[in-house]
Amino acid sequence: MKNIAIFASGSGTNAENIIRYFSTRNCAKVKLVLCNRQQALVIKRAEDLGVKTIFFDRNDFYTSSRVADILSENSIDFIVLAGFLWLVPDIITSTFNRRIVNIHPALLPSYGGKGMYGDIVHKAVIASGDRESGITIHYVNRNYDEGDVIFQAKCTVEAGDDHESLASKVHALEYEHFPLVIEELIERLA
Repeated sequence: MKNIAIFASGSGTNAENIIRYFSTRNCAKVKLVLCNRQQALVIKRAEDLGVKTIFFDRNDFYTSSRVADILSENSIDFIVLAGFLWLVPDIITSTFNRRIVNIHPALLPSYGGKGMYGDIVHKAVIASGDRESGITIHYVNRNYDEGDVIFQAKCTVEAGDDHESLASKVHALEYEHFPLVIEELIERLA
């Protein structure tokens, strides 16, 4: 059985969905949720589901080996970014090469990069007049949203959609596809 660590910064709906999904699987389990915001709702969601949570700050992540050490001490095999907004440092991306994935709420390469997340992305899609949006699951490297694309799913942007209705469509795609893609990738690990 493989051990998954989820990095999250926010409400944790994707993290909760992934934890619940892998609680019924034999290939992997979510062993740990790491969070960079002490008041983030993801901490409560994970704790309510019996998953260990650890808070870390910028210093722990970028100028010390604390986070990398935590991953090693917990025998983590695979990392999932679920609403995590910091760029992952080389000490982690090199150790977990092609074993870190992120989900982005648009069809990359459009609407990606630093500062492009959540409602900011949905508002940009609506403002552009695009007729499609969706999700991109991709490997994480040293640049925001530039890792190899693993999977994309699309939804239609209707004339009457606003950023909230588009967000609902995108969330539905996230909940449906993210756990399945993670499971497929984990099953490929040696």
